[in-house]
Amino acid sequence: MNLYVISGVTGMTGNELARKLTASGEAVVGFDNFFASSLDTVKDLLEKENFRFFEYDLNDEEAMTRIKSLVQKEKEAFETVVYINCAAVVHTEHFYHINRTFETNVLGMRAFLEQAIAVGADIFINCSTSEVYSMASWGENGVSESDYLTMANAEHSQRTSYATGKLLTEFFMKEAVLEKKILGCSIRFANVYSRNERYPKHIIPHILNQLRETGGVELLENSRENCRTFLHNEDSCAAVLALIETKSALDGSVYNVATDEEISILDLVKLCARKAGIENPRIQFRGYRESDPKRRVLNTDKIRERTGWKPHITLEEGIERCIKEKKD
Repeated sequence: MNLYVISGVTGMTGNELARKLTASGEAVVGFDNFFASSLDTVKDLLEKENFRFFEYDLNDEEAMTRIKSLVQKEKEAFETVVYINCAAVVHTEHFYHINRTFETNVLGMRAFLEQAIAVGADIFINCSTSEVYSMASWGENGVSESDYLTMANAEHSQRTSYATGKLLTEFFMKEAVLEKKILGCSIRFANVYSRNERYPKHIIPHILNQLRETGGVELLENSRENCRTFLHNEDSCAAVLALIETKSALDGSVYNVATDEEISILDLVKLCARKAGIENPRIQFRGYRESDPKRRVLNTDKIRERTGWKPHITLEEGIERCIKEKKD
């Protein structure tokens, strides 16, 4: 049996990882401060002997010391100790405010990584973001990890502050591996969605919630031309587990995790409406977001070649699941 320590465990990625791991007999210690989630997302796990939850904040030094002491006390009983950092201030309304994101996304991640090293953990998985690609997030074959990142025009987009913070965490991860302190990698997720998404300003839950409540949707003006790809959370979590199981991939690298099933936001509304049984949904446009990429398509050859991972849930199937599970 292995021990997994997961920050942000009630969030979108964390709760599904905990569910998959406990179902396979692994032990999970998870904590969260419910910034954009709820204990409801792990209520089916609370009675499990191999799942322990703590209402802790990643930035609370005293609470993190308790997590550290717990792991130090118990680690010898496990074959492998894995830390997974899912905690992040990630939502679009915070992208433009460096002080809202820096403490958790940068300092919190670094402290959690340092703790993993101090307790002798074997693996650290750093959940990063495709936001690091900023406006240059599309190419003929999708943007890849080896493409150059440029921040020369960062002053024109305060949104870049969020991307810069997450990029720093990737450097922390890479350096720790190069110095042979731990094995690990960073994952740049793109537009993950889930039945447990609690933040309605993410586009898919926003669309589904508004269709359910009003029969129509209010979108930003950007949505008239924007396109995106959307990855179901079960596929994103499968990518995390595939990397953990592939030791040769844990070399400090960065991996894109996404689909190449691109759709316009307007067509996404029509798809969601059709699956919800709503014909001709009313669409209104209000507001505009500066520095919003028109397209975001990532190349995932690297993780596919190194681990064999690939997404399995189509967008149509994923939308159906979200609607059914919301009803249930």
